[in-house]
Amino acid sequence: MKIKSNGVDFNCLVEGPEGAPWVTCAHALANNLTLWDGIAGALKDRFRVLRYDNRGHGQSEVVPGPYSFPMLLDDAIGILDALEIDKTHWIGLSIGGMIGYGLGIHHGDRLRTIVACDSRPDAPPDYAAYFQSRIDKTRAGGMDGVVETTIERWFTPQTRAEAPPVLDRVRAMIRATDPIGHEGCCDALKTLAYGPELHKIEVPTLILGGAQDKGAPPEALAEAAAKIPNGEHAVIPDAGHITPLENPAATLAVIEDWLARHP
Repeated sequence: MKIKSNGVDFNCLVEGPEGAPWVTCAHALANNLTLWDGIAGALKDRFRVLRYDNRGHGQSEVVPGPYSFPMLLDDAIGILDALEIDKTHWIGLSIGGMIGYGLGIHHGDRLRTIVACDSRPDAPPDYAAYFQSRIDKTRAGGMDGVVETTIERWFTPQTRAEAPPVLDRVRAMIRATDPIGHEGCCDALKTLAYGPELHKIEVPTLILGGAQDKGAPPEALAEAAAKIPNGEHAVIPDAGHITPLENPAATLAVIEDWLARHP
């Protein structure tokens, strides 16, 4: 379905029984809502699961950038409002989890819990420079220019050596992302600065991440979780940045346990 929020048409998918608690899943940069097929499939018998494509991604409307985190928060709140969702569990990966931090800080009354997967809260200079390099590469060569370097950054050496089909699935998602939407979100990521405000998040928050995540290493995530009053940290073994796809069983088990403890 298409939902208008913050002046943009968003592609959204809702599954699960009416009246069940809501779970909202937000994907990573250069991904789309199909990232969550496995997690949503496992949860939709007990939860009302909302997934949406970020602006400029998937089948959502492509609008010129730059984008900002306040803008992305307004997108999310508008979608929740349109679907009359009062409160939801929020599960986000990378930029999707960062949106979760922002919602927890500024719109905590709309959330039951936050699960931030592979999501650091700040952009130190080298992290911000990485996203500028992505902008430069896609301007020069389109999305093809970042496919293989992204696979190398996101997945462990063992997974890349084994070359499972999921790698081609992720390559396809990257290539299908509109360069304008990709650049817009990269601009937002360069400004990421939620670290000093994490203490304002009052809802229970789980920060999980791959043991070999280069962009959001375990030590950075543990430090972030320690700043949140009801924060917890979990490490997913044998995984890099895209934990739901590289180690889906372990990721699902952690999320299932979290939701069971926070009904």
